Amino acid sequence: MLTFDHIAVATTDLAEGTAVIAEKLGVALQPGGKHAHFGTHNTLLNLGDIYLEVIAKDPDAPATGRLTWFGLDDFTGAPRPANWICRTPDFTGIPPEVGKPVALQRDNLNWELTVPDDGTLPFQGAYPSLLRWADGTVMPSASLPDRGCRLVSWTVVHPDAAAIGPTVPLSDDRVQFETGPTPAFRAVIQTPTGKVTLT
Repeated sequence: MLTFDHIAVATTDLAEGTAVIAEKLGVALQPGGKHAHFGTHNTLLNLGDIYLEVIAKDPDAPATGRLTWFGLDDFTGAPRPANWICRTPDFTGIPPEVGKPVALQRDNLNWELTVPDDGTLPFQGAYPSLLRWADGTVMPSASLPDRGCRLVSWTVVHPDAAAIGPTVPLSDDRVQFETGPTPAFRAVIQTPTGKVTLT
């Protein structure tokens, strides 16, 4: 069984994307760090039992010789939810489209994350990326300061949502699958000043 871990909001520029999300939610995000393996960097926000990351390609990172995760190589437009990530106790029996686990490290965080070889999202994002934190790792959701924000709902929109949704072994009332013409995500977040929808 999977456990919802975090939401990834993609942006072409980290500072600009962080400012946009901070303004919408009315709270400050925390600096995250750099992911040398993929040449990206991020900022973070506690959402209670999960967290939100704003992530972008790092223009100062050396070339990695590989495609960037979360489809960031092809990302354009305004900052928006672009992926969701769930924890798994192991990677046995996962769909091949999800990709193979890649060992990653940032500061005192160590984890494995499934990434398809072509850097795309599994089933255009309808199926979450899968993560396993290393034993003893303090997850960001447990260490980030609480800004009073909580996830109310996470909607996965996809043409084949009715078929894909039941294949995701996740029991979380906040997660919904909705049939729509274009793959997309919709996050409703309760903030100290009211509910905000990110699309």
